[in-house]
Amino acid sequence: MDIKAVKKHCQSYGAATSELVGEPSNILTYSVGGKHFAYFKTSEPEQWRFSIRTTPERFLELTDMPGIKPARYMGRFHWVTIVDVRQVPDDYLQELIAWSYGKALAGLTKRQQLSIAGG
Repeated sequence: MDIKAVKKHCQSYGAATSELVGEPSNILTYSVGGKHFAYFKTSEPEQWRFSIRTTPERFLELTDMPGIKPARYMGRFHWVTIVDVRQVPDDYLQELIAWSYGKALAGLTKRQQLSIAGG
């Protein structure tokens, strides 16, 4: 998947929203109900690096892979940064994004979750 495809995929989740945060952060965030599940860095030198939340076990697995490292300031919460999304197999990347979205969704109140589910 390229950057455009990842953006489209993140936007496809139920009630997902994106927001471009300018200086000094320069990030494009994806969230559900105000809970972030993914983001891109939009300025150099780390432009288009992609970050998502993972399980503690998968965090260790992923940070052992070349091109994936703990996310700056968010690594302690099991967020990883993928330097180049094109280097990760599409199905695996989609699985990682889905888990991160699910984690954000689970952090919402039951009422918010039902509203997003359409119930």
